[in-house]
Amino acid sequence: MTHFLFDGHDTAPVTILLAHGAGASMDSPSMTATAKALAAAGFQVARFEFHYMAARRYGHRKPPPRAETVNPEYIKAIADLRAKGVSGRLIIGGKSMGGRVASMVADEMFAKGEISGLLCLGYPFHPPGKPDQLRTKHLTGLKTPTLIFQGTRDEFGTRDEVAGYGLSDSVEVIWLEDGDHDLKPRKSVSGFSTADHLKTLAEMVKAWAARLRTSSS
Repeated sequence: MTHFLFDGHDTAPVTILLAHGAGASMDSPSMTATAKALAAAGFQVARFEFHYMAARRYGHRKPPPRAETVNPEYIKAIADLRAKGVSGRLIIGGKSMGGRVASMVADEMFAKGEISGLLCLGYPFHPPGKPDQLRTKHLTGLKTPTLIFQGTRDEFGTRDEVAGYGLSDSVEVIWLEDGDHDLKPRKSVSGFSTADHLKTLAEMVKAWAARLRTSSS
């Protein structure tokens, strides 16, 4: 059974399932702050770890596997979350690699009625410094309603680069001013704090999720 960290109320009408990035655990400061901001906006948030990351807690330093190899783990996490009694609408997603993995299983889950949407936080459109190694092919035909939050300083995909990717009409990209790959801005430069961006993120996810409920009812 997948181990989850929960934030928010279990009576929330929408649950957001989040997976971590390639190098940081589900309880990293960035993941924790994001989960708490979304919970404050009225969501139940469930976080989980892929096996390689969970093994690091026991001293097994495994490198991140190829993202597509953990697709079955994400699908199992969805099933395990339901087995725990989590009902209602479900949005899946995650930070960086976690969001990428969620995006690769999203259409299958959406077609089955298992999920309502996809939320990606700092999508890794390409490795830093390697703009030709794109991870976008499946995003051009994605049918699942998708919200991507990207910092304007993110080395995994700039605003100009992303504008040329031809993403599906179901994908909406929100740019957070001066945010890095963790969506963190430099307050002295941008005037925004991480808390400011997380509040904006949570409010926009809440408005987007409300539209999903309306459109599917």
